[in-house]
Amino acid sequence: MISNQVLQTTIDGLKNITRIDFGVIDTEGKVLAGTFAEAERYAEPAVAFVESPADSQVVSGCQFFKVFDEQQMEYILLAYGDSDDVYMIGKIAVFQIQNLLVAYKERFDKDNFIKNLLLDNLLLVDIYNRAKKLHIETDVRRVVYMIETSHDKDGNDLDHVRGVFEGKNQNFVTAINEKNIIVVKEVEASETAESLHRTAEVIYGLFRGDRSVHVAYGSVVNEIREVSRSYKEARMALDVGKIFFEDHNIIAYATLGIGRLIYQLPIPLCKMFIKEIFGSRSPDDFDEETLTTINKFFENSLNVSETSRQLYIHRNTLVYRLDKLQKSTGLDLRVFEDAITFKIALMVVKYMTYMESLDY
Repeated sequence: MISNQVLQTTIDGLKNITRIDFGVIDTEGKVLAGTFAEAERYAEPAVAFVESPADSQVVSGCQFFKVFDEQQMEYILLAYGDSDDVYMIGKIAVFQIQNLLVAYKERFDKDNFIKNLLLDNLLLVDIYNRAKKLHIETDVRRVVYMIETSHDKDGNDLDHVRGVFEGKNQNFVTAINEKNIIVVKEVEASETAESLHRTAEVIYGLFRGDRSVHVAYGSVVNEIREVSRSYKEARMALDVGKIFFEDHNIIAYATLGIGRLIYQLPIPLCKMFIKEIFGSRSPDDFDEETLTTINKFFENSLNVSETSRQLYIHRNTLVYRLDKLQKSTGLDLRVFEDAITFKIALMVVKYMTYMESLDY
């Protein structure tokens, strides 16, 4: 069904061209759009016109037309005036609205197909059959971008993204739930990881730097049946990004690193791992100074001199802190294997904390 806003825009445009007032009323007598205030008084005659066998008639100086979607009547169009010119222009307006109905139905069919494709709700044979009927190419390279906001999205957000990406090549934009918008974008063979990231920046820019907005994207796939995989990757990137890349509003599946593996671990196994490494303690139990020292040490690739310089402390002070940490945990962060174990443990605790917050 066409939105009232689109109907209003359509008849506003027709009035600007023809200087004739129009109105659109549904089959129950509700005025959906109009360019003249008197449209309301034609609501009751319009309901009576629905039962009439005629496709058009004149009532109180106004032309009435029936607008059909295939064999189903959708609207009554009013064209104010009773001359032959008004009749002709009214028929043109009916033709325009019926074409809009066809276009919107095609969009709905494609939108429904893309949603089911993303969610793996289609058999393989159905994917190719429906794609052929909808004139969607099956062997185009594509990537899925997922946009999430902290607030319930409105139609303006979706239309804004569609205005940028739909209608170009084989791109599709849909809403998968109340807070997520999905862009299935065609990718040229020459596009690189950098160009994919620039597209994500363009999407993020549509929301004017809103820090509550996150954009994630999956891998490029070569066939339409693989689009759901790129979608799942984008969804995972969105979740993993919230855990391990809090400062990033744009995250790619390809950059998740070890966080992707940790995210797929069962919580009981994580708890067992932390207990084996720290016993009854947890990295969360360390004081702020120790955690700051550890994180800065990792940031500087285990370089003692650079870490002490950035922390504005003497090298011996840093060595003392690392020795103290070694005594309490048995792990020496200056040894690569111990550092890796400790880094993974920190990430596992972060993952467990995030998952527990979702439970509440």
